Amino acid sequence: MLPQDSITHVEPTAVSIGTADSVVHAAKPRTPYQVLRTLPRDATPAQQDSAIQATFQPREIRYSSQPDTLHLPGHDKGIKLSEVDIPIYYNKTFFANTLQQTGKLTAYGVPGDPMPYSLHKDHVLTSTLLGLFVLVVMLVSISRSFLLRQLKSLFKVDNNLFLPETNTELICQFFLMVQTCLFLGILFFFYTQEYIGETFIVDSDYMVVGIYTAMAVGYFLVRFLLYTIVNTIFFDVKRNIYWLKTQLFIISMEGILLFPVIMLLIYFNLSTQTVILYFAITLILVKLLTIYKCFAIFFRGKGGYLQNILYFCALEIVPLAAFWSTLVLTGNFLKINY
Repeated sequence: MLPQDSITHVEPTAVSIGTADSVVHAAKPRTPYQVLRTLPRDATPAQQDSAIQATFQPREIRYSSQPDTLHLPGHDKGIKLSEVDIPIYYNKTFFANTLQQTGKLTAYGVPGDPMPYSLHKDHVLTSTLLGLFVLVVMLVSISRSFLLRQLKSLFKVDNNLFLPETNTELICQFFLMVQTCLFLGILFFFYTQEYIGETFIVDSDYMVVGIYTAMAVGYFLVRFLLYTIVNTIFFDVKRNIYWLKTQLFIISMEGILLFPVIMLLIYFNLSTQTVILYFAITLILVKLLTIYKCFAIFFRGKGGYLQNILYFCALEIVPLAAFWSTLVLTGNFLKINY
């Protein structure tokens, strides 16, 4: 027999090779492959897993605390894992100073994608719309009798071309017209995001809405200027003033009609197709009412149906088409082309 300290630790196997009196001694398996070789060929995966777990016991992995001095020429020396700076989005969490956050993250990662910008989460826009709603309610309550009188005059034909107005009622109508311009800017901002692009060359979406709103204001001012020039040539001053006041009231009512769809679009995710349909119906009703009042003020009793159509197309349809084309060109100019 060999000395005890020269014998490798061996374990007898259940397999006998050779004669019945001989037992083959094999060394303890050092790899999973060697363990699986000792099992029968028809061993199930569960039996293989049990054999590996019985042979190998998991141990705690202890990394060296010494810095790594091996590095390629021209590269900096390696650093310890404990010295790696953790990004701020791993440390600054909601549970950073509570019992729920018991440990510190030590792994690298990728920051999550930021949430897309949404108008219904914008506090500035929400405050603006809330303020507009309160102001509209106050102005309507103050000028209720005047607005009702103006509304009745839209659907009847009379020879009275003079409607008394106070300064407060005029200010109310101008405010409602500016509100209409703002709503048009918001609507086309949504249209731009849906059909043109979501990223712009300007830093803030407020600037995009402001540009569209300013363009809407310019569109209405150009219309008023064209009306004044044309009507001064062909009609008297009284009819011209009455027509401008009627247009101001129609534009104000258009903004009130657009207010519900703006709220539904921003806070209830109304589909863009539904918004476009609602806006188209509102625009058609406004234009039909405009052509009716144009005929009642300027061409009633004169049989000027052709003149009425030409007047309407020249001062309503052409500026509207030009305004729409300018908005589309501006949207394509503001978007970022990759």
